[in-house]
Amino acid sequence: MMMMMMRRRRRKGMMMMMMMMMLMMMMMMVMMMMMMMIMMMMMMVMMMVMMMMMMMMMMMMMMLVMMMMMIMMMMMMMMMMMMMMIMMMMMMMMMMMMMLVMMMMMMMDDDMMMMMMMMMMMMMMMMMNDDMMMMMMMMMMMMMMMMMMMSLMMMMMMMMMMMMMMMMMMMMMMMMMMMMMMMMMMMVMMMMMMMMMMIVPEGVNN
Repeated sequence: MMMMMMRRRRRKGMMMMMMMMMLMMMMMMVMMMMMMMIMMMMMMVMMMVMMMMMMMMMMMMMMLVMMMMMIMMMMMMMMMMMMMMIMMMMMMMMMMMMMLVMMMMMMMDDDMMMMMMMMMMMMMMMMMNDDMMMMMMMMMMMMMMMMMMMSLMMMMMMMMMMMMMMMMMMMMMMMMMMMMMMMMMMMVMMMMMMMMMMIVPEGVNN
């Protein structure tokens, strides 16, 4: 039934499927962008608040520690931002690659396909660090298996799996962000507590 072989792939049904997939990917891209944007905004706000707090504390008593803390916060925030950006790039790249593959699938025979996969692998290896590379490799392997199996159903399933992987990655990133935020908040609270304990009213002695 659904076992349309890839060899007869110049069919209308297949084309339609590809188009649908493209559309879905585009939509996912947009959604990811949005999510990233929102997260960025939130982080900015957090940063502002933290800065305010720190400033106020510094006005209370000029403390080197406070300065240090502030700088550290800044650094951490910047790092987070960077990570977000990199993540976004990666996502985009993956999506693009997938799209490319889909496009190519429509007008290629299998040997050419394999060649393309290999090329892409090489490219990825050049670009990525280790864990990312591992992930890419996995994806590529999946793709290759897909090629070998050559049934549309399998292809659909593999695509789904890839999507899932991406989503998982996103989730993990978000979790990490949340954890970092919590930690920072806790640090600020602790500092405030310390301040409270340290402040001694001067008016009593006079």
